[in-house]
Amino acid sequence: MTNPTFRFAQLADLQRIVDIYNSTIASRTVTADTEEVSLENRTPWFYEHTEARRPLWVIELDGMICGWISFQDFYGRPAYDGTVEVSIYLDEQFRGQGLGKKAIQFALDACPALHIETLLGFIFGHNTPSLALFKHFGFEQWGFYPAIAELDGIKRDLVILGKQI
Repeated sequence: MTNPTFRFAQLADLQRIVDIYNSTIASRTVTADTEEVSLENRTPWFYEHTEARRPLWVIELDGMICGWISFQDFYGRPAYDGTVEVSIYLDEQFRGQGLGKKAIQFALDACPALHIETLLGFIFGHNTPSLALFKHFGFEQWGFYPAIAELDGIKRDLVILGKQI
């Protein structure tokens, strides 16, 4: 695999971002959404991200967007400004090839310039590949919510992993 490039997302990238996100819904391991989201639905979310505060990046390989990373506020109160939740979504054909590790490292490297001191990941308990990925980078389990989500009639746990930067 060639080295990926990371760049700030542009509005023209939003359809690809939505397509990648929607491709994860059916697996019931990555997101609590149970139906596809629309471009219109995600447009306000896109504008909540800013380069200077809570970026949204796309990951490219050979000029093709193969994934994205976003930082979003945790809890929305000023005292938590140094804490963000990271989300990483990869196109199906690029999973399991080490791109997730490069994405996590990129996110960690971006934190100091954005004054982020704590990075959180919210991951379903049955998503063992993502749990292993975050733990590889020293994230620790800081929270556990048993049977908090229901996906297709099955109760699922939510694990919160955290890392001080």
